[in-house]
Amino acid sequence: MSFFPLSKKPLNNSKKHPVSIVIAAKNEAKNLPGLLKSLGEQNFDDFEIVIIDDASTDETKTILQNLAQANPRLVFKSIPKTDKYSGNKKTALTEAIALAKNEHLLFTDADCIPASKDWILGMQSQFSDKKHIVLGYGAYQKEKTFLNKLIRYETLLTAWQYFSYALAGIPYMGVGRNLAYTKFIFKKNKAFRSHRHILSGDDDLAVQNMADQYNTAICWQSEYHTLSEPAHNFQDWIKQKRRHITTSTVYRPLHQFLLALFYLSQFLFFALGIVLLLLHQDIYFVLGIIALRYMAFFVGFSRVTKKLNENDLFWWIPLLEITLILSQLFIFILNFVRKPVKW
Repeated sequence: MSFFPLSKKPLNNSKKHPVSIVIAAKNEAKNLPGLLKSLGEQNFDDFEIVIIDDASTDETKTILQNLAQANPRLVFKSIPKTDKYSGNKKTALTEAIALAKNEHLLFTDADCIPASKDWILGMQSQFSDKKHIVLGYGAYQKEKTFLNKLIRYETLLTAWQYFSYALAGIPYMGVGRNLAYTKFIFKKNKAFRSHRHILSGDDDLAVQNMADQYNTAICWQSEYHTLSEPAHNFQDWIKQKRRHITTSTVYRPLHQFLLALFYLSQFLFFALGIVLLLLHQDIYFVLGIIALRYMAFFVGFSRVTKKLNENDLFWWIPLLEITLILSQLFIFILNFVRKPVKW
């Protein structure tokens, strides 16, 4: 796994592209006012906000109507819930993209807020004549619970992979909480068509369909992150990850192989480590091998935690790593037995 550059070289914020912020909102009445307030404080002038109310059953439509009266940047449309339609994020995003007036699209979720007032400025600055896709980091708010650390560790590890793979010329995913691309690249590659039947994939599978070794940029600096509220119990987090993992089976073979190899290497390290500790006569030799592996991992991980502002996770690595490995194994087994059928 390659490391993305450590340099804090500032982005070229002199570049200004008109931007459409694109959001699919389903039952987000409580989150939309806060999001619109945060977007209104951005240090960027030329943008609009396009929101699709995706078959909500709460007060989302009413809230959007009220917000639109006070915010001329806001454009919205409601897709009503019917017997045949109860919501589909890809349908909602397709409607939003068609409604957007600008070529450069910046995506987030209704339960997210920008980490700083320069979020739009930073993300749009990575577009160029060659770069049509910008991968950002969708961070989670920090709490003191172990579950919160586990969620942020998994998010960090995933970002480490998709940033590194993008820089290596084999981009495979981004996160919809903080992702940008152009209308041109979306339409050219029909980004949703091949996986419209899959519950998730509006971000990772779309990027897979659009991205190549030349057209993808990354934007990792902490002031250009988004912040989301994490799940507060294991059941909700497991449910969320079960949906997301359904997309991995339709990744390209190379990406499936590399990601599976990474997980397998982690699993075998612990499995074989336990066997050797129990059976090997020279326990100090085994402990030395384990120590060397962790030293190498710590070196890489310390750089990533600093870059992505997750320093507090560093000393929790051994416990978080084994917990995540076991959790992922549990999720794979659950999805093998019965795939999730609701979003």
